[in-house]
Amino acid sequence: MPRTTNDTPRLRAAPLGKPFHVVLVEPEIPPNTGNVARLCAATGSPLHLVGRLGFRIDEHAVRRAGVDYWHLVDVRQHVDFPHFVHAFEQASPGGRLHLFSAVTERSYLSCGLAPGDALVFGKESVGLPDELLAQYKDSLAAIPTLGAVRSLNLANAVGIVLFEALRGAGALDRTFLG
Repeated sequence: MPRTTNDTPRLRAAPLGKPFHVVLVEPEIPPNTGNVARLCAATGSPLHLVGRLGFRIDEHAVRRAGVDYWHLVDVRQHVDFPHFVHAFEQASPGGRLHLFSAVTERSYLSCGLAPGDALVFGKESVGLPDELLAQYKDSLAAIPTLGAVRSLNLANAVGIVLFEALRGAGALDRTFLG
């Protein structure tokens, strides 16, 4: 097979009319957020960064980290979760919040994820704050694991849930080379 270049056609799918929103609450590890940002760029999903970040995302910091696709990401920063919720309700009327935590009994496969919904993930060290888990207990879901790990890597968890949401919405049914 010949070596690919930037001009080589890739397998694509049409973007959704109403995208899924990816939300990271106080992310701590720059490479995880960079990987999630790349997923968001690849899927046309806005990336919401909520609260205090464990790193900088100014142009110099992003360029220094070698993130050459940052300009393709719709990044929205929010000072705290209530500010995010207010902005989300304006941006995606009727969209639902789905909060992901390893400490709930409901699987993400039974959430009924729909375009326009927000997929909310916590920080790498401790997940989502207890007050959010309590406030949104009916909106919690987890990714079941088969082994005895504490949790999955943040970027991997976002990728699993986001692509299942896209698959479930039919966004991946019609593909093309482009």
